Amino acid sequence: MTDSPDVVEHRKLIIAGTGSAGLTAAIYAARSNNDPLVFEGDEPGGQLTLTSEVENFPGFPEGINGAEFINNAKEQAKRFGAEVKNGIVASVDDSERPFRVELTNGDVYTADAVIAASGASARTLGIPGEDELMGYGLSTCATCDGAFFRGEDMLVVGGGDAAMEEASFLTKFADTVYLAHRREEFRAEDYWIDRVMEHVEEGNIEILKNTEVTELHGTREDGVESATLVRHPEGYPTEKLDDPETEEWEFPVGAVFFAIGHTPNTEYLADTGVELDDEGYIKTVGGDGAGQTETAVPGLFGAGDVVDYHYQQAVTAAGMGCKAAIDADDYLEEQQRAEAKAGETAAADD
Repeated sequence: MTDSPDVVEHRKLIIAGTGSAGLTAAIYAARSNNDPLVFEGDEPGGQLTLTSEVENFPGFPEGINGAEFINNAKEQAKRFGAEVKNGIVASVDDSERPFRVELTNGDVYTADAVIAASGASARTLGIPGEDELMGYGLSTCATCDGAFFRGEDMLVVGGGDAAMEEASFLTKFADTVYLAHRREEFRAEDYWIDRVMEHVEEGNIEILKNTEVTELHGTREDGVESATLVRHPEGYPTEKLDDPETEEWEFPVGAVFFAIGHTPNTEYLADTGVELDDEGYIKTVGGDGAGQTETAVPGLFGAGDVVDYHYQQAVTAAGMGCKAAIDADDYLEEQQRAEAKAGETAAADD
């Protein structure tokens, strides 16, 4: 398989993703002499590149720009021997060994082990102002960015558990948190709805039902200044913009948080034996002890937000990237020992 004319190169280890998990895995793997080849994916650097300042990663008392953090981690990985290439993994063939990894441009690589650290993409609305203001008053992570907007009115968009949790969290910093949901009923569990209602009674949260955001206003210099909201008494107002019952108004707000879920980047694993949950997140062994990042496919490991749908923090992703690199190293050493033993047996038989 490695001698196939369409194979560009064989590597001991390929890592998909250059976020906190992938680059941490690359650092550890390179230091273990596993010669990792890291593909950046379609969102190089992952979610951190959408964050203007990272203040909750240990070791940076003054904070650090998200893109700078990623660039530093990338250079650190390269210093130990990791190779980082532009490229998006399209598929992994686990029917034979070594693994066959094909990119979207058609290039094919083989690897003895693979770490999937391709992250999860935050869902957005695709509205005007979104691209310009992402990281400048618009965020997809309240835990990451909420503290930057102390004393501001904040708007959370969503109606599920994540939206309820983020709205509750932001009450620590906001003057008032406004929670906009496109219909009357929430999708969240009763626990989170009860938590939010307690804040409503205390005057910390105000709920805007049957309401959607259609545009964001502001500049990168001054951040978000307002949002255009629409409301219809029967919900889903963006589907009823021409209805006379739909009202539209400008809503002054200092920060906006999208909490409408994430999509794990696992399409390239669809035809493998890797087990995914209903949302597409990788199922790993987890638990205590070694091998926590192992998947149902020996030699293929998962790390970071592509596995962790709950915490989704840079520091937890980095920790899982470390684990994946150590688990992959154990796997590669075990394979090497098995091959050596097989060679000795064959030599003895001759």
